[in-house]
Amino acid sequence: MTKVTKAVFPVAGLGSRFLPATKASPKEMMPVVDKPLIQYAVEEAARAGIRDMIFITGRTKRAIEDHFDKAYELETELAAREKDVLLKLVRECMPAHVNYIYIRQQEALGLGHAVLCAEPVIGNAPFAVLLADDLIDADTPVIGQMKDVFNAHGRSVLGVMDVRREETRQYGIVSGTDGGNGIMRVASIVEKPAPEQAPSTLAVVGRYLLTPRIFDLLKQVPPGAGGEIQLTDGIAALIREEAVWAYRFAGTRYDCGSKLGYLQATVAFGLKHPEVGAEFRASLPALLAATPAS
Repeated sequence: MTKVTKAVFPVAGLGSRFLPATKASPKEMMPVVDKPLIQYAVEEAARAGIRDMIFITGRTKRAIEDHFDKAYELETELAAREKDVLLKLVRECMPAHVNYIYIRQQEALGLGHAVLCAEPVIGNAPFAVLLADDLIDADTPVIGQMKDVFNAHGRSVLGVMDVRREETRQYGIVSGTDGGNGIMRVASIVEKPAPEQAPSTLAVVGRYLLTPRIFDLLKQVPPGAGGEIQLTDGIAALIREEAVWAYRFAGTRYDCGSKLGYLQATVAFGLKHPEVGAEFRASLPALLAATPAS
């Protein structure tokens, strides 16, 4: 069985929900405490044994390439000032033995189109897709958990979690047959159904392991609104040809594509931070007492 060693990071989106912060800076570079969102995603993939990081970028995303590049001037300056701790942090932005590959998506034509852009690099191999907006705090990397499922079944795996029924219109929703141990064989997937039409409350959240057959199917998917090609439609077609599994991962997911989720992630990771966590926690009661409810 081919091992999963490649991951795709679709990062060409505009980040309009965070304007004006994202006017000149990619949303994926927004920091949670002291690391940008995209670094958390890359670190998760690296910890799971991924070695080829493939970024599907746009014309305003140069900061991502710069972040995962050697900063000679900065490193020289930190070394000269004997700032060894900071120097180590800067160098750790790029996990060892990892390749960084950048592909320009000429037009933002949907998540399915972004994944399809990676085909020349992926070839005929299974691969992971990670959405940096979905920051997941887990002891074992979620992609690593999903690789165990993939290794057991040899077919595509979707990372899923239960959501409230009134939230189904925000997600791709799956239904199927329970396979035990948090695994379900997917029978159907529906993109953003209304609560009363949702087949379940099990939502796909930003982590995928896909077989290369998805590329051929995405080429056949008819474009939807705005000419976009939806990954959900490609997965729906894949389900008709081969088994697709859904896996309830162990971890806490923060929707950093929304302001509320981003703030929640900042607080949660701030409380755990080894440098400022204890002091931050101690400051919260006074901060809450001094802040009037809006």
